[in-house]
Amino acid sequence: MNLRTALRLQPQAVVSFVGGGGKTSLMFRLAAEIVAGGGRVITTTTTRIFANQTALAPHHIALADPEHLPAAVIAQLAGHNHVLITGPIDASAGKAFGVSPQIVAELARSGVDAVLVEADGSRMRPLKAPAEHEPVIPDCTTNVVAVVGADVFGKPLGEDNVHRAERAAGLAEAGLGQPVTVEMAAAILAHPLGGRKAVPAAAHWTAFINKVESGAQLLAARALAERLLAVHGLPALVGSALEKEPVCERVEPVTVVVLAAGASSRMAALGVPKPLLAWGDGNLLTRAVDAALRIGSAHTQVVVGNLSGSVQRVLGTRNIQLVPNEHWQAGLSTSVVAALRAMDSAVGAAIFLQVDLPHVGTELLAALIALHRSTGALIVAPRVDGRRANPMLFDRALFPELLALHGDVGGRAVAEKYVAQTAWVDWSADILQDIDTPEDYAALRAAAE
Repeated sequence: MNLRTALRLQPQAVVSFVGGGGKTSLMFRLAAEIVAGGGRVITTTTTRIFANQTALAPHHIALADPEHLPAAVIAQLAGHNHVLITGPIDASAGKAFGVSPQIVAELARSGVDAVLVEADGSRMRPLKAPAEHEPVIPDCTTNVVAVVGADVFGKPLGEDNVHRAERAAGLAEAGLGQPVTVEMAAAILAHPLGGRKAVPAAAHWTAFINKVESGAQLLAARALAERLLAVHGLPALVGSALEKEPVCERVEPVTVVVLAAGASSRMAALGVPKPLLAWGDGNLLTRAVDAALRIGSAHTQVVVGNLSGSVQRVLGTRNIQLVPNEHWQAGLSTSVVAALRAMDSAVGAAIFLQVDLPHVGTELLAALIALHRSTGALIVAPRVDGRRANPMLFDRALFPELLALHGDVGGRAVAEKYVAQTAWVDWSADILQDIDTPEDYAALRAAAE
């Protein structure tokens, strides 16, 4: 996955990079992707970078006054796809000074596709904790990327490996000299005085676990990303800025939506609403909800119509979000819309699970999420002998189209438009078995017992 896709950048994005572990390489890699896609980009810094790093940009402008952006400089931008703008060069120190946040705001209004800002220094250490004056994140920032190098794991928490190690130890509640663990790194990144310091209220924050170059580092990076999500609810990217595909995994909140608001008129003869039909030690609803909850890192919604009271009693104290659908009689689309409207804005994807698929379990749901993490595909769906099956995962980029659905249709109407952008999980045929009639229920329950 490329960085631009993984970060979900919107037009006129202002991306500020903080932390350690290769911010400059990451910034220039993202700039190259934007240019390769036909865009125009400005790179800059509000701190200091090495003077020789200015050669990484095809065109460099050093402002004599880092507080003033001459009109002539703005005019020059139109002639270049990528321009690096810094303050003056200190040749004796080998550093290029940064520009003020006000200059960054002016650059953001210049009409380019993105402004990328190195907003922090780390003395080339893979992990850091900021000082009082750090980081310098412009208020106009739309995305903050907090970087940590995977090469820090297992190394002593000291100045050789961690910039401002004493501050970092305080944030992680750890002792100097202890080996850096996943738990320590997560605590530092997630702390409001650490990796989340000075983040503008409207900015999207993402961790980037960089320099993943071995199997052991990949395992540790995944563990860090999982901890950031599970403990702190924060998204993370895993990869290496120097790889052809710099992001190998995007770990972000996913919601499993259990759809339990339908009328199930064909099941009326049984005298029990379909979601509450006995199955195993519970019923079809509790089976589906428990399958979702066992994933651990996913959030679970249950959409209900006229059965709200019964569903609440059946689910008891399970950690779910109950979503009422007052318009359930108007068809399946109303449940999809209700779920999306109740969903947290940080959710990166949603899986829509019908209760009448008794052989869809935790393993399949987890496989859908894992493939989405590694591909960033718009849709991830199970496939049985070349045939698309349910449930399907939809990336948040498709949420607007799902919100526009009407009548008794679900995600299939959208999925048919994006077959070429679908990633497939091949699975066994039992997931095709659903319960639409009393006869289906009797046969499948007998087989299960």
